[in-house]
Amino acid sequence: MNFKEQLEKVSVFKVISESAKELGFPAYVIGGYVRDLILKRPSKDIDIVCVGSGIALAKLVAEKLGKASKVTVFKNFGTAMLKSGEVEVEFVGARKESYDRGSRKPIVEDGTLEDDQNRRDFTINAMGISLDKGDYGNLIDPFGGLKHIKEKLIKTPLDPKVTYSDDPLRMMRAIRFATQLKFDIEHDSFMAIQDCAERIKIVSMERIIVELNKIILAEKPSFGFLLLFHCGLLQLIFPEFLELKGVEKRDGLSHKDNFFHTLQVLDNISETTDDLYLRWAAILHDIAKPRTKRFHKKSGWTFHGHEDMGARMVKPIFKKLKMPLDDRMKYVEKLVRLHLRPIALVKDSISDSAIRRLIYEAGDDLEDLMKLCRADITSKNQVKVKKFLSNFNKLEKKVMEVEERDKIRNFQPVITGEIIMETFGLKPSKLVGEIKTEIRESILEGKIKNEKEEAYEFLLEIGEKHGLSGGSNSN
Repeated sequence: MNFKEQLEKVSVFKVISESAKELGFPAYVIGGYVRDLILKRPSKDIDIVCVGSGIALAKLVAEKLGKASKVTVFKNFGTAMLKSGEVEVEFVGARKESYDRGSRKPIVEDGTLEDDQNRRDFTINAMGISLDKGDYGNLIDPFGGLKHIKEKLIKTPLDPKVTYSDDPLRMMRAIRFATQLKFDIEHDSFMAIQDCAERIKIVSMERIIVELNKIILAEKPSFGFLLLFHCGLLQLIFPEFLELKGVEKRDGLSHKDNFFHTLQVLDNISETTDDLYLRWAAILHDIAKPRTKRFHKKSGWTFHGHEDMGARMVKPIFKKLKMPLDDRMKYVEKLVRLHLRPIALVKDSISDSAIRRLIYEAGDDLEDLMKLCRADITSKNQVKVKKFLSNFNKLEKKVMEVEERDKIRNFQPVITGEIIMETFGLKPSKLVGEIKTEIRESILEGKIKNEKEEAYEFLLEIGEKHGLSGGSNSN
């Protein structure tokens, strides 16, 4: 690759080069931008290392770029950042690091380019390209990062045990990069993760979850989860997921391994969505199966109620993993709770009222629920899968027809609590709620239409049943 030619496509590099020469110290583009350039992956984040003050270089570059460029300085870290067009450029002086065993926060001091490359996590992230006038565009690759990209290999520049022990988050990053790039982790580097796995305990969950979510958002996230399992990290960061693993056999009857089933569902859903929380719903849809597993001599293994218990487990898991406890969590809870409902409706004789109820309960998340259910259809028997998918296609068609006809999604009954209270002279009470529920259920069952006149007549019938005298409908 002609790196000089590639750099010339991004105008900010020329300005950085001129500014570095003016200040009298060398500057290099380094790390992820170089890696992605070689991999032909889009990248808008540029890291610049200079053997001098990164802040001074950033300020001069901003000055040359004019008013459109504003520098943000992080004095405590000795870094500065500026935006130039669509790219974001971070400047830092070359440094070397040393670590205390009880912390992943390094002691930092000024260093050379070699020192800076030595502290990088992986060889593919330790490559630099010179921005000096004399050797502009030259690749500086002391650890064979270019070779490892060709070999599709994740490897640490120095002793992997030292690399991971110094900053244990690098173990998660190794697995994240391997999953995103579809690379292997070099043997010694992977064995070192196994040896250092316990060190992950000194890393905050906030940092761990960032890497885990990037694994989940990869094209085939199961690869990352299997690496996490085999190196011993999964047990430490997400033990509830590992509880799904294993098959129990009794009286010649066994159940499927729900760990591998869940990974298949996750990969299936990942083919249809990039939504992180829909993927989390796939991960958690069967999370309560180990806790609801029962064996009956006649019916074999059952997991009754795992969908409801699973929905209740979402919040504590999100809380422990430092995930947001907001509407995104409630969305996952809802999908976990409802994930069996469409599957149960895959019958030719299913009633419209059952479909109306599903549409009503799923609301705006109906399409996502159907995606999750489709992804949940897994079996080693491909004939069985094909047949089930065919039936599921019929169900989806029927759901669309009922929704189009009855407009039941997110519907509100025309008879409100206020109308009930006004009609029968009631105050807010349990009885008002019961009448509202009966009207709603009757609409969902198809007994009455959600139209004012018909629903009001039905209200008067309910009132009569409860010994209430109703007035005329003033509305």
